[in-house]
Amino acid sequence: MSSSYREPVGTCVGFDLDMTLIDPRPGMAEAMNALAVESGLPFDGEHFAAHLGPPLDHVLRGFGAPEARIPALVARFRQIYPEIVIPRTVALPGAAAALDLVRETGGRSLVVTGKYARNAALHMRALDWTVDSLVGELWSVGKAAALTAHGADVFVGDHVGDIAGALAAGAVAVGVTTGPCDRAELLAAGAHVVLDSLTEFPAWLGEYGERRGTAQPRRCSRTSEMKPRARPSGVITPAPADNHTGSSE
Repeated sequence: MSSSYREPVGTCVGFDLDMTLIDPRPGMAEAMNALAVESGLPFDGEHFAAHLGPPLDHVLRGFGAPEARIPALVARFRQIYPEIVIPRTVALPGAAAALDLVRETGGRSLVVTGKYARNAALHMRALDWTVDSLVGELWSVGKAAALTAHGADVFVGDHVGDIAGALAAGAVAVGVTTGPCDRAELLAAGAHVVLDSLTEFPAWLGEYGERRGTAQPRRCSRTSEMKPRARPSGVITPAPADNHTGSSE
């Protein structure tokens, strides 16, 4: 199927953010190392950046942070994030084209990330990307709540947690090997298809649209929770508190 496919598919496509759409690793490593210096705790920024996915509080516990200090550490990481991480982040190959294609083919785009929503929105604005909705602070199967609420047909992610979220929502689980999980891990987690990167997404979406044929697609929710659009670079839809699975960066 040619990547020039442009027939309307009317599909709602969700995307993870870190290592699916963007590569924030240099800034993430630097921010975590800065937090280590400030706190006197043994955080390893390079290890953190190489294993992006789990919520920040989980990561800090894994590094041995005292439980009582975790809320303040999460707050401080979020505070230093915009200055350190945003300017060091780049788009992954094919990301901008994938977002554009969803809209061009009559669909709607949704970003569901474990990241703190305000910082996620800063990435979208910095890259001048437009999405219909952005939901933050959800991880693994917790992402299913947002995917279901917005009627996502497809969810694309780089982590086995993303695959779990897609499957829990009944969405087509599309893995990309641009993050910490390889093809075998993503397939073992239940991915319906695994792409090397989002550069392969246009051809896959065209084939998916053809397979659906005239079947009635699930549409992204157009309810008031997706409005108003704060600015052209995207909409932030706060996730319900009971769907959060941890404190995110």
